[in-house]
Amino acid sequence: MERVERTLRRIALNDERYLRAAVADPGISSDLDVKTQALIRLGSLLSIGAATVSLRCTVELAAAAGASEEEIVGVLLAIAPAVGHARVVGVAPHLALALGYDFDGEEQT
Repeated sequence: MERVERTLRRIALNDERYLRAAVADPGISSDLDVKTQALIRLGSLLSIGAATVSLRCTVELAAAAGASEEEIVGVLLAIAPAVGHARVVGVAPHLALALGYDFDGEEQT
């Protein structure tokens, strides 16, 4: 059985030991580099409308792994077709705060 099939089988069968290990250290079960993992995690959090504090933690992780602000904002644009306009508009201010930008009090153009 190939690694991919074995991984999917373990997840589908709710192999708790495997899942705990994978969550504790994603590098064990993923061939993705740390930066890519952080950007994917950010996209997931943005897609569910996560709180600013959760976004900030993940933004910091992505930045520490070498992601630029442009790449981080690019994640928001990349998820737009899947999550829709309303979600992207709704989470953009939270992502801005996570990046250190505050738009309160500014007029919208």
